[in-house]
Amino acid sequence: MTAQLQSAPEFDYIIVGAGSAGCVLANRLSASGKHTVLLLEAGPRDSNIWIHVPLGYGKLFKDKRVNWMYQTEPEPELGGRQVFQPRGKTLGGSSSINGLLYVRGQHEDYDRWRQLGNAGWGYDDVLPYFKKAENQARGASEYHGAGGPLPVSDMILTDPLSKAFIDAAVETGLPYNADFNGASQEGVGLFQTTTRNGRRASTAFAYLGPAKARGNLKVETSALGQRVLFEGRRAVGVEYRVGAEVRRARARKEIVLSSGAYNSPQLLQLSGVGPAELLRKHGIDVVLDAPGVGHDLQDHMQVRIVMRASQPVTLNDAINNPIRRTLTGMRYALFRQGWLTIAAGTAGAFFKTSPRLASPDIQVHFLPFSTDKMGEKLHDFSGFTASVCQLRPESRGSLRIRSADPTVPPEIRINYMSTETDRTTNVEGLKILRKILNAKALKPFVVGEVDPGAKVATDAELLDFCRQRGSTIYHPTSTCRMGNDALAVVDQRLRVKGIEALRVVDGSIMPDLVSGNTNAPIIMIAEKASDMILEDAR
Repeated sequence: MTAQLQSAPEFDYIIVGAGSAGCVLANRLSASGKHTVLLLEAGPRDSNIWIHVPLGYGKLFKDKRVNWMYQTEPEPELGGRQVFQPRGKTLGGSSSINGLLYVRGQHEDYDRWRQLGNAGWGYDDVLPYFKKAENQARGASEYHGAGGPLPVSDMILTDPLSKAFIDAAVETGLPYNADFNGASQEGVGLFQTTTRNGRRASTAFAYLGPAKARGNLKVETSALGQRVLFEGRRAVGVEYRVGAEVRRARARKEIVLSSGAYNSPQLLQLSGVGPAELLRKHGIDVVLDAPGVGHDLQDHMQVRIVMRASQPVTLNDAINNPIRRTLTGMRYALFRQGWLTIAAGTAGAFFKTSPRLASPDIQVHFLPFSTDKMGEKLHDFSGFTASVCQLRPESRGSLRIRSADPTVPPEIRINYMSTETDRTTNVEGLKILRKILNAKALKPFVVGEVDPGAKVATDAELLDFCRQRGSTIYHPTSTCRMGNDALAVVDQRLRVKGIEALRVVDGSIMPDLVSGNTNAPIIMIAEKASDMILEDAR
């Protein structure tokens, strides 16, 4: 590989992927001015106007210009359906197209990581990095930071349906929780969001924006990583494509893959690091037989209940009425207020499906709008939605390349609901959610349940509904898992095992899923990794 790189530009660090983690790394690794950094992003710059409007995620859900738009293989437990997998393909990655919710997960999640042998990853270890990243609108506290790059804000819009949902959940016995990221996650309340003054705060905005002018940081967009280049088992460079041109760059210190739970293992496999049998099948020279690369894929599944509202207080009403739609747009344009500021969840709840559990195993996202499928046209009636999401699924899948061609989408198998625990938890979660939706506080706003409706009543019918309607809530992880066992891909400092000068820093390194949305934890991972990388450079 040396001859290929002789005339290539050199950098201290090359980061592949400018998403939730990559933008953090680019900022932190270039901050001192001592190190040169190349940041590669397969997608375009984040100039699409809908990236910066919070509700714009609905417009970007199936926009192939900024979205990889992956699909799973037919899912055996979901009636052979393929499940759409949107992933960000632009500066900011999925933080530029996601639902904007700031949820860290439970303290126990990180303590479990540490108990699995990953020293330095317990809750007490990672809390300082959550705080370092955060610019909390409520100010600094025991659990929160102020003055960090990432704005975390309370919602601007407070609608009557979301308040009624909270009251209904409290009626059924859930405690009110003003901070899901504080002492305890359990309860019901309003989500906080990664927004500032009514605009999305992606990592491209929060981290990359302030760093772009640095002379030691180079950002290349529309630059598709094709493979990591090796000298023996040392990573020395990256080959990438910009349009029809193949380019190469050399790394003096390290290469960091931050392309996410799908693209990081794909790039490792394309580069010769992965299951040897798979690589040989596609004519790829094996650098390291690493069977864990692409193994242990996990994701949160959601199942949605749609309700018909008795009052015109939903987003459906605002969008479907031409006059109200115009006023909604004007209100946002002039004041950065109103419906266009809402995230993919206004109110939320975390609860246990069994008193035997130590912590919640279900998350509810409440939305004051309704649609048949996310990203599609809103219903023509007043409607709202609440979904259940099993927080700690047992089901495991895989990510495998289909071809040596990096433009060919990988084979994604998630195997949703493949264990009895997963099936039971989803059914029990729906039953508890139905009690909340039928509580007294919501009755003034409810005509009735539209989907699944009264025709679905028994456990067996609810399970069948899960199979028919279950979909992702967009949290794939663990395909380059951190750990000490034979299938672990990276060590506790996120170095690829058996390879020199190569790390993975993104959601793929999670030993298992956190109990909540994944964007905030991935930013934390990148903050912690930045410190480790700079420590090792001394």
